[in-house]
Order: sequence, then C-alpha cells, then structure tokens
Amino acid sequence: MKPILYTLAFVLTPCLLFGSDPYPLNPAIDVQHYAFRLQLSEETNQVKGKTVIEVLLKNDIEAFSLDLQNETANGGMKVTELKVDRRESTFSHNNNRIRINTSGKAGETIRVTVQYEGVPQDGLIIGTNLFGEKTFFGDNWPDRAHQWLPTVDHPSDKATCEFIIEAPVYYQVVANGRLKEETVLSNDTKITHWIDSAPIPTKVMVFGAATFAVDHVGSVGSIPVSSWVYHQNKNAGFYDYAPAKEILATLQDIIGPYPFEKLANVQSKTKFGGMENAGNIFYNEKTVSGDRDIEGLIAHEIAHQWFGNSATEKDWHHVWLSEGFATYFTQVYMEKTYGKDSLQTGMRRMLPKIGEYHGKNPNSAIVDTNITELKKLLSTNTYQKAGWVLHMLRKQVGDEAFFDGVRTYYDTYKFSNALTSDFQAVMEQASGQQLSWFFDQWIFQPLLPELSLSWKYHKKLGKLSVQVKSPGLSKSVRLPLEVGIKGADGTISEIKIIDVSGESTTAEWDIAEMPTGVVADPNVWLLAKVKVVGK
Repeated sequence: MKPILYTLAFVLTPCLLFGSDPYPLNPAIDVQHYAFRLQLSEETNQVKGKTVIEVLLKNDIEAFSLDLQNETANGGMKVTELKVDRRESTFSHNNNRIRINTSGKAGETIRVTVQYEGVPQDGLIIGTNLFGEKTFFGDNWPDRAHQWLPTVDHPSDKATCEFIIEAPVYYQVVANGRLKEETVLSNDTKITHWIDSAPIPTKVMVFGAATFAVDHVGSVGSIPVSSWVYHQNKNAGFYDYAPAKEILATLQDIIGPYPFEKLANVQSKTKFGGMENAGNIFYNEKTVSGDRDIEGLIAHEIAHQWFGNSATEKDWHHVWLSEGFATYFTQVYMEKTYGKDSLQTGMRRMLPKIGEYHGKNPNSAIVDTNITELKKLLSTNTYQKAGWVLHMLRKQVGDEAFFDGVRTYYDTYKFSNALTSDFQAVMEQASGQQLSWFFDQWIFQPLLPELSLSWKYHKKLGKLSVQVKSPGLSKSVRLPLEVGIKGADGTISEIKIIDVSGESTTAEWDIAEMPTGVVADPNVWLLAKVKVVGK
C-alpha cells in the first residue's frame, strides 16, 4: 500500500519473539473460509449481507467473538440473524464485537452464518467517482474490514474467501480470486461470484463495482493480467496500467512463483495511492493520466502480492515485513529493468525523508511497540528506512545469500505469517552469519548515524589516513563505510572500507599517489548522514 503521493521510482508501501499489538487474539479459533454475499443498491448506500464463516476450533470453546462495526447514528451494521451449523444461536453485539454463545470441541469445524444490514461508516467506500458515477470499493487496511464484513479482523488469522455480489445489471464486479459465475437475474439485477483459493488476511479481501472498461493485457505463464478502469478514461487507463504484465514477470523471476490466480489492476476510490488487495490491486482513481508515470507505484503494489498478502506479518508492529519489502523490491525491479544507477538513485531519494522523520521522531524504531494507533505504523520508518535496511542486509551478506534467503523466507512463510525473528533466522541460515547485532541495531533501535569524515595524505610514507567522527555513537554499533579514493583524473580509482564504531574511528591505507579527494559511500550502501569535511 502506498500513500497518495507517488513518483516514477518510488512512492509513498534484542529480537521480539512474539507479537504485541493490542488486538485480542483468540488462539482457540482459526477461520478457514469466508463466503460474503452482499446486495448493493443504486438508490441508497444500505448494504444487506449474509456471511458464512467456517471456523476450525483449536481448543474447546464455550463462546467466541467476531469483529463487526455496531450500528450508530452515523451508520454501521445491525445483525438480524445468526446461526451456528444452521441452528439459531444466542449472541450479543457490543463494542464492535459479536459474541457468539456456542460450545465446541477442539478439532471440530463449525459454520457460522451472520445476516446483517446497514450503511458502512468506512471500509466499503460508497460514493461517486471522478466522473460522477456511483461506485463501491472495499478499502480495508489496516483493520477496516469489520466496518462492513463480520471477520476476525487481524492479519494473523488468514482464510480463503469468496464474494457473491448482487448488484444492478450495468455494474462490472471484480474481487479476489477467479471469476466463478456471472448471471443476469432480471433486467435489473446481476450476480457476480468470485472465489479465492489462497489464504489471505482480511486487510486485502475486497471487491469493487463500477461501470468499468476491462483490458485483458495478457498472461504471465498461467496468470492472467487485466486492467479495470472507468470507461470514460479507458484509453489512458489501459495505457497507464499495461506495464503491470512485465513488472509481474520480472518480480516473479526474482522472488518466486506468483501466489494468486490472477492480477487485476483496478482504478478505484481507495484512500491510498495504491492498495495491494490480493490479486486485485486498487489504485487511486487519480493515478490515471495517460502519462504512464506510475511504474514505481505499480511495482510496489505487485511486490506486496508476495510480501504482505502471501507472507504476512503476524503482528501489526512488524508491518515492515510488508511495506519495507515492497519498497525495496520496487527498487530491485528498477535495478533489474534500468540498471544499477537506477537503484542507487532510488535509494538516495529516500534519504531526506528518513532524516526528516528521524528528526521529528528520534526515539522511534522500525518495530515500535509504543505505537498503538495502527495507521501511524505507516511511516517513513516502515517504508523507506525498512527498505534501506534490506539494502544494507544485501550488502552485509552478499547478493547470492540475500536473494536465496529472501526466496527461502517467502517459500517458508507463503500463505502464512511471520515475525522479524523468523526472517532473521532464515537470513542467518542462508548467509552463515550471526545477524542478531544487525537486526537489533537497525530494526529495534532508532539509529540514524551522523558521520564526519576527514582525510590526510602522507606523501613520504605513501599512506592515506582517514578519521570518522560520530558523536554519541555506541561502540556496539557496526557501520562498514566505503570510502572512494579519487585519482589524478578525478574519478574513483579505489574503494576502501572503514569499520566505524564509537565516537571516533581511524584507518590508514597504502596509496601510491596523492588522492585528489575522497567520497563517502560512493556505491550508496550505508544508511547514514555522512559529510566529508576536508583534509
């Protein structure tokens, strides 16, 4: 997911062993499948819903709860009937939670049917698009699914799903998974049924309904790629979204097989610049311009299909495993497509925002358990800084171990959940290195070093001395800083490494001829504010 601003190359998307966000997880239940049936109206914003939920009991229960927004003066949902295994069950609906009074034994699977109706306050965006036509778009991140769907609204409880949408006949409907049925019931009404066979978190379970124009772009292997845009700007939209096919092919080569049954790219009313819904990406309606200037945005959302949708953070505080990965693999895509210079340019572009955020939040780490408002987890830390951490990890372990490790991490946790410690363990195995210092330093500490480099050449000795001052830097911090040495022609002729630690570090190297200058971090591998202050 990306905030509303975007550019070509980048858009603004000790290790803890257990999750720690405030959601009241119930380890006794595990949702297996949701079947969402919804009736939409052209005349009103009221939605009528019937959801059938298959729940595996992992322990004996006497009751359990689902999330669903209560009805208020401003909207919300009213439960009209609830059944467990086709029998009416007593329940209460308070504080946006449905408590279901039913007993069951570990190992059983029960089927809960919830009938409800109301006007969504959020989550399902009902309104007019930029051309004045009524549209319906799910927009669930982070925990807004329960505003219109009865769910366990937390990323750790993943399930398969299906959407059966009854809507006026002139709407096209797109949702997760594959199209199973499209049936005209009358001159006025049509049923559209999409079914998803891969377990996904509720944050990316959505449908969209509008008068779309649809472009079947082609396929990557067996994966169909399509564009769904407003019919009024179909030529511009088809042109802008068409690069998704090649982006998908490139990222699949880098990461591994694409996890879902299709890739639809949809012009929508999402509040974000883009929202990575599984196999069904929604882009803000204003992204269509006909200029094809959203390649970075598209790459970011497609990268999320692996990271965030398939391999999903187990706890909200570890959302960098979603957003940081999508941010960095956007840059990896750019590197693969346009070369190393593009990667370096993209990484440099992130630095001012990282510095600005750190200046305002000097005590905030990438995994910051002090944050309790989920939307505040979307920050420069979890996007750009986390992307930079992956970049530095790549340098630390080397390209082969990095990409092997990332592929192994994805393959291990696809269709499942992970924490930072899980990723660390995989990368240690792939690299043969002990990396607790690296993850503690960059993920769990609010580190952004400020370094000042000076140098002196000793002509008689043929030696170059370099000193790096770093006020307040702990000796436990490790910063491998590359130093480029300029020859007589002004180009970098040699690169040395100084291992910065503590408040002052010096190094001396044999250099045959007097340098004309030095360059700190010439290949853009270290996240730090570095200045060269002279000889």
